[in-house]
Amino acid sequence: MPVSLQKGQKVSLTKGNPGLKKVVVGLGWDVNAFDTGGDFDLDAAAFLLTDAGQVTGSGDFVFYGNLVHSSGSVEHMGDNLTGAGEGDDEQIKVDLSKVPAGISKIAFTVTIYEAEQRRQNFGQVNNAFIRIYNEETGEEMLRYDLGEDFSIETAAVFGELYKNGDEWKFNAIGSGYQGGLAALCANYGVDTE
Repeated sequence: MPVSLQKGQKVSLTKGNPGLKKVVVGLGWDVNAFDTGGDFDLDAAAFLLTDAGQVTGSGDFVFYGNLVHSSGSVEHMGDNLTGAGEGDDEQIKVDLSKVPAGISKIAFTVTIYEAEQRRQNFGQVNNAFIRIYNEETGEEMLRYDLGEDFSIETAAVFGELYKNGDEWKFNAIGSGYQGGLAALCANYGVDTE
């Protein structure tokens, strides 16, 4: 039975699962019926961060344009352009044993592609969630449903995996940003030039 988290709640992944190495982070959403004249394309991404909350370089940003981190620790499973269908819309695999020593956090975000041109925002997105399951057993370990009422935000941090001593924990963040992907990149120190 997965743990269902509330915003701001933290839970250990490895404490009750010694030897846990590989997890899959599934992100999902539904798009509501408002017609904005174009498809919604939401994009999941992972930012590998130091204690300072910054990337060490642009390679620490894993997304549809950079599917695998150089360490092999984080792999994006590919872009879903519509969000149609049940279950996860995009997935990111994490091998906890391969995360580089200087990385203490992995933030999982979702942005709306071309949000401004398409006049779209997270107020038009329903049932957004993040879940983590054990890749080796398929067991769902935790789930966080973003119940927040975002209106004008075009990017959101769903949650983050972080290292606490020898443990890996998950923090349900659920905060929205205006300015889409560029705002997130600036926040985490990714040079978008």
